[in-house]
Amino acid sequence: IVAAQVAGRIIDGLATLFTGDQFGLIVPSAAEFSGFFLAGASFLALAYTLRHGGHIRVSLLVQRLGGAGQHWIELWCLAFATGLGAFFSWHTVLLVLDIWEFDEVSYGMIPVPLWIPQTSMAVGLIVLTIALIDDLVGVARGQDASYKSADESLLSEDSEKMFGE
Repeated sequence: IVAAQVAGRIIDGLATLFTGDQFGLIVPSAAEFSGFFLAGASFLALAYTLRHGGHIRVSLLVQRLGGAGQHWIELWCLAFATGLGAFFSWHTVLLVLDIWEFDEVSYGMIPVPLWIPQTSMAVGLIVLTIALIDDLVGVARGQDASYKSADESLLSEDSEKMFGE
């Protein structure tokens, strides 16, 4: 959308330069649609990013504990994150239902029902919460969390690049 908007401006600029007139090439509500797509992509990618160790975590303390201490801290963190994820998922679903009920639309040139972009946010949070529950149950059963294996593979790749192993 942004590329189409930029291309339209360039074509209009060239047309003005050569003919003195513009074609009027615009993408209505381009910034608004780009923002909707950005938010949707960000929230829908949360669970994937968790599984692949992409979320920022401070693991220095957890790594130093080792053994049972590390296991309990990992459980506590996952339980806390699951609670937060469930809380935000629930309230985002309530927000979407509220927006649906009051038929709210965006303020741009093209009025978009706001429940459409908000739904991607709710779905992304729900899927993240499911991924956190899955990791919580796995860690409670003594397995490693999904992001731990991703962290270890990244560390081994980094050490290979640094030391040529």
